[in-house]
Amino acid sequence: MRRVLALACVAAILCTAWLAAQPNQLSIGDEFRMVEVASVSDAMEQLYGQRMYMAHDMRPLAPAKFAGPAVTVMLKKEEHKEGSAASQGMLDAIDDSPAGSVYVMVVENGIDFAGIGGLMATAMKYRGFAGAVVDASVRDTPQIRKLQFPVFSRGVAPSTTINHYRVTGVNVPVTCAGVVVNPGDIVTADEDGVAVVPKAKAADVLEKARGLDDTEHRMIPFIEKFRSIREAVKQFGRI
Repeated sequence: MRRVLALACVAAILCTAWLAAQPNQLSIGDEFRMVEVASVSDAMEQLYGQRMYMAHDMRPLAPAKFAGPAVTVMLKKEEHKEGSAASQGMLDAIDDSPAGSVYVMVVENGIDFAGIGGLMATAMKYRGFAGAVVDASVRDTPQIRKLQFPVFSRGVAPSTTINHYRVTGVNVPVTCAGVVVNPGDIVTADEDGVAVVPKAKAADVLEKARGLDDTEHRMIPFIEKFRSIREAVKQFGRI
């Protein structure tokens, strides 16, 4: 009996050691978070001739960098008296989505309405969302900053969508700040802005963006050393 127990302990130790030695599997969001959004945008344009970056006024509440698969929510203007029942879908999208998701909300003509506030941001934070991108305004900004939950929006307003909007779609194609976003597309954001990569093109775009990042990062010390942007471009073939 003691021998059996000893063998079991040894097997457990070996199994634990083997698992610890395995490389951590990075998610696609983690992979994209390690490259610059500018490089992702350039990669989409160079590979596919597509502009896939959002409008310049899609800005972060605080410096942030994140990436992950999109969970999309669409709200359309409609005056009513149903209260939060008409917005249930945007709450379900938070509770039903996996960690690492990026919440992409589009509020029709909603620049003067807050799509999310402190409560929804808190729920996203503790559900493990990577971040949120809101084609509208946001509110409760002190609470969101305190949470350190990354949110991009097109403005800040104290208003609410409740009784003024209705959720008309969850995980449907949306056009967010000028870019079509489908559920599961990769949304990547940093202080330069927000870019979107169709899920089917993610692997090729990631590889291309890594190459662009590498070239640019090698150009910087070259420029510092030789004090010539012209020579750097001639040497590395990009600007």
